[in-house]
Formats: sequence, C-alpha cells, structure tokens
Amino acid sequence: MNEHIPVEELISGAAQAAGGWLGALPIALLATSADGTVVRWNQVAVELLGYAPPQMLGHNIADLLHPGSDRSLGRSLWEAAATGRGVMGTVTAWHRDGHPLEVEIWASPVSDRQQGAASVLVFAADAHAARRIRGSSAVWDGLFARSPVGIAVLDTQLRFLQANAALEAMNGLPESAHVGRRLAEILPEVNAREMEEAMREVLETGRPVLDRRRVGRTPAEPDHDRVWSCSYVRVEDPAHLPIGVIASLVDITEQQRDHVEAEAGRRRLALLSEASMRVGSSLDLERTAQELADLAVPRLADAVTVDVLDALARGDEPGMGLTGGSALRRLGKAPLSGSKVTDILSPLGRTLHFPSTAPYTQALAARQPFLIAHLDEQSVAPAARHSAKPARLVAVGVHSFVMAPLVARDTVIGVATFYRTRPIGPFGAEDVTLAGELAARAALSIDNARLYHREHETAVILQRSMLPQHVTAPPGITVSHRYLPASDVNEVGGDWYDVLPLSGGRAALLIGDVMGHGIGAAAVMGRLSASVRALTRLDLPPVRLLHQLESVLGDLTEPMLATFLYVECDPANGHCTVTRAGHPPPALVLPDGTARLVDTPPGVPLGVGGVAFTPTLIDVPPGSLLVLYTDGLIEARGCDLDERLAELTRHLADPHRQLDHLCDSLITHLVPAAADDDVALLIARIGD
Repeated sequence: MNEHIPVEELISGAAQAAGGWLGALPIALLATSADGTVVRWNQVAVELLGYAPPQMLGHNIADLLHPGSDRSLGRSLWEAAATGRGVMGTVTAWHRDGHPLEVEIWASPVSDRQQGAASVLVFAADAHAARRIRGSSAVWDGLFARSPVGIAVLDTQLRFLQANAALEAMNGLPESAHVGRRLAEILPEVNAREMEEAMREVLETGRPVLDRRRVGRTPAEPDHDRVWSCSYVRVEDPAHLPIGVIASLVDITEQQRDHVEAEAGRRRLALLSEASMRVGSSLDLERTAQELADLAVPRLADAVTVDVLDALARGDEPGMGLTGGSALRRLGKAPLSGSKVTDILSPLGRTLHFPSTAPYTQALAARQPFLIAHLDEQSVAPAARHSAKPARLVAVGVHSFVMAPLVARDTVIGVATFYRTRPIGPFGAEDVTLAGELAARAALSIDNARLYHREHETAVILQRSMLPQHVTAPPGITVSHRYLPASDVNEVGGDWYDVLPLSGGRAALLIGDVMGHGIGAAAVMGRLSASVRALTRLDLPPVRLLHQLESVLGDLTEPMLATFLYVECDPANGHCTVTRAGHPPPALVLPDGTARLVDTPPGVPLGVGGVAFTPTLIDVPPGSLLVLYTDGLIEARGCDLDERLAELTRHLADPHRQLDHLCDSLITHLVPAAADDDVALLIARIGD
C-alpha cells in the first residue's frame, strides 16, 4: 500500500506517530553489501557527512573513518553480516569538509533471498545530538514519573497517549483507562468541551494556553467539585508541524476556595461600607427603608422588602411588644417593578397584620435572623394557614429566604426580608450574617429618622406655641407676619416676632433670633419673648430694655447669644426709634415705592455684653412700610449677602400690594424649598 513512499519518509512518519521523539533526531540511512561496499546513501546522510551519493556509492564504508580512529568498523560489519548479529557503537567519521565528526551507528544485517548473500542496513546520527536527546528524554522521564503535577500527552485527535501517576490520582483512573480515549469520554462531569477547545486552539496556533480552569467531579472524588489549573503546550516535529499536546494540571481547589472566600469577604465589606454612606443619610423614614432594599438588590438578594412597625411609621412609640401580633407598614421594596416576586408581595405603604401565632411574628419576637435555606412547599406549609403568598413565591422560583429583624436600642422596630431566585445557591451562613449586619445598620438609621422627626415636630410645636398666636396691632398700624421653620431639625431655632402696644398710642415692633438650633434654642426664645412682653409693660427705654434682656441670657446655665431688633413707632407723627443688637437692618418702603435699608448702628448680639446700644430716630411718612426679618430670609449658600439684600429691596418696590401678598411673595422668591434656617417676617404699614 505504501510501495511508492520512500523508506525514510515511512520511518519519519512512524516516528511522528509514536510521539515525535525519534523525529526530533535526524537519522542517516545507508546500506552496504556484505563486504562493506556502500550501496545506498540517503539525503540525511548527505546532510550529516557532506558526501553526495556518487561520491560514496561503490566505496567501502571504512573509507569514512577518521585516519586516526579504530579501523575495526569494517570487521564488525563483516562479522555482523556473517553471523546475523547487529552492532551498535560510536565512531569518528571524516566529514567532507575535513573535520572529524563523532557518529553513533546502529547496523543490522539484511538477508537477500535472491542472491543468498547478506547486506547491512546502517543508521547513523550525530553522537552529540543523540546524547542530548537521550538526556532530554531522561529529564522528561524523571519529570513525568515523579512530578506532583498531573501531566498528559495527547495526540492531534486529543486522545491520551500517556498519563503520569499524579494525573491518575487526580482523575481516579489508571493510565490504561486514559490511553486512546478523549477527555470527554473518561471524565463526563468536568467541563471537557471547554478544555478540548483550548487544546485545539493550541494545536492550531502554536500559542500555549495557561491557567485554563477545569471544574467538576472525577472518580477520585465523585461527591465534591474540584478546580484544576490547566496549561497546554503544542508538541512539534522538526518541520514545526503539530504532533500533539502536553497538558499539565495543578489542583487549586483549596486556593480557589480561599480566593472565593476572600473575594466574598471583600464584597461584604464593600457592601457594608456603602451601606454606611447610603443608608440613613437623609434622616427620612421611608427613604431610609427604601435605601436598604435598593442596596441589597442584586448583590445579596433578588428581591427585598423592608417593613416597619405601623406605630413607628405613624410617629408613635413602639408599644408593648409583639405578644398580640404585629402590624407592619411596608416602607421599602426592591425592585419596584419588573419582578414576579415583588409583584406578588404587598405594595409600598400597605399595612400588614400578622397574628401572634404566625411564623412572621414569631421570627420577629426571637430577634434573630431566620433562614429557610431551601424554600419549598413543605417548608412554607406552616405559613399557609395565614397567607397563600409563600406558596406563590415558591411557584415563581424563590428557593431561599432570610428574615432579618430590625432591632435598634434593644427594641424591634421592623424586619427586612430577602428572597433569592437566581441559580447561585441558597443563602448561607455568611449571607445571613451580612443580612443581619445590614438590617442592624438600617434599623439604627430608621430609628434615628424616627427620633429626628419626633424631635423636629417637638421643636416646631414648641416654637410655634411661643410665637404670638394673635398679633393685634394698635390703631394706625397694619401688620402681616410669617414664620417658616427650617426643613432640618438641627436648623429649627429661636426666631420670633411680636407687636406690643405702648403708652400714648405707640407700638413696639420687634423681631429676634436666638443663635443655635433645636429645642434648646426654641426654649430660650420663649424666655426672651416672655421677658420682652413683661418689660414693655414697664415702658422702659429701648436701651434699658435690651440690657435687661442681656441679664435674662446671663441667668442661663449655658451661655447663649441672640440678635434683636426693637422699633418704637408713633403712627400719629411717624416718629420711629430703631435699636439693633446685631440683627439685620429693617427695610423702609416709602409711599412712592422707594425701598432702602435703614441706616442704623448694628450693635452686637445680646449676651456679648460690654457694648452700648445706640438708638436711631427716623421719620416714616404715612403709608410707608417697615419690614423686619431674620437672617433666614436673606442668607443663602453660595450667594453674596449684599446681593441678597438688594434683591430684597427690589421685591419691596410696590408698597401698595396687600401685606399678606407681599409676605408670600418674599417667601416664594427668597426662600428655597428646603429652608436651611428658620424664617421670621413682620411687615407693618405705618399711618394711612
């Protein structure tokens, strides 16, 4: 079948099919007659010794030997031909270029049936190259046999040719079970197709593939998944054609597990760090609950709900506990749409009632995270008496479930519920711990938001209760006023205003601002307001009145400061006395629409002490407006104060508008939607 193929090509092809190790060494083929006459001389012999066939055919093989070498080769060949034995050895040949060349030879007699005589077939190779190949082979054999790394040799069809002991142990199969078969045939429970694609890539391109992961189970450990790092290198013949692949495998299951755990730990820390920044920053109850839900999806769960005790959501105290059941209001839910899970769950704002015997209430009462790792019909059966929703959740793919109570200051305030539908495995112990930590942080933020609202409402109620409920102006003066609390509880302060009657038909227009915020500032404002009302009945001069107010502040345990503006006005003649204690100046709007700020010494805030207050007398034409305000009206972040004062006077240019409309206009144009500070405003029309 191969009669037209030269014998040297057959030998080379056989070497390659055997794994290529013989093909790595160029071997010359020659033949002699029984007396040593060269009768065959191939191309590799030409390349090895430099002689062309015409130069050697018909010559005795002994002529190739170096003149100084042992001339016993011819006798050895003759003896081999005569006795039928082969001969192996190393001789020094004479290269055509004139230099000696050490050559290894393998000679064997071949009988000639027609002539009865014996000829000799001789293989020859460079001795140095042969020793190098044998040395490499020895290194390879030692590495292959003793290496703890799994090593395999595969042919171009990706069939195993060899497998070392380490690979046998990894795969749980002897070498005999590997040889002649492909990876997919012997290990169906690993990602064999992906690995074979990598090996084909190596065969096609010649570029090694490193650290490709093989994952799955083998007969060595059929009950556990393992991970191997695989590298593939192409084996080539001297013509650089592929003849196979060497695969090396290292079991990295433990390292991979450690890496996965470390990476999961980093993700948990990142999630908790983000929770510290995102959850609760607004001090808004509903927003805080929604922030928790949004944060956990999808990094921890596929759906999340956050429910808070209905009493807390209404602004009341938590109550006596959960012995009578629980009523929870849903304040957080993610995703809000596009999820089969959240479509089943109750919407935001809905109040949910659970009896004391319901698993939901019992889990809350335990104050510990509650896990159902594998949610199925059997596990939701106890809840079926109370609701059909658990069974519906199982039907849409929820396979794992965690409830984490929201506990703040040793009080249960609600619960966060986490649902998982993706095929990434059930919630584990670390997931439950993370859910509990997120719930604890959110619970504290939710409780802070609740306390914030309560304090804010308390401060606003206190402040409003201390403002004059009914401002009654004396004849000849018409007034309008506004009070706008700050949007932040920390900004609710001590702004107040009042209009008080004086003797002789006069009136006192006053406005003040206690420095500081919260309930404390509102309480000090109340004391100052009451003191002013008492002192005006004594008809004290403005300067003495301000000094008395300083004494009131001096009686406080903690030092406080307050700005104050006091205007005595006689509507009969338009004479007004303006006295300032560090407060913004009043604005005067004349009947012709001219508006300006009253030029009067600013003074220092009450409570500083040691500085005299200077009253200023001004004449106010009938029909003019006096505008008193606190700094919340004119101060704004990033804006120049002079520009804001100029804007105020521009809005006052029409004095004939109704005072209520003018108050509303100033508030609308000068105060942002979320005020950073309290705003008090008092406008009085003097005379007709």
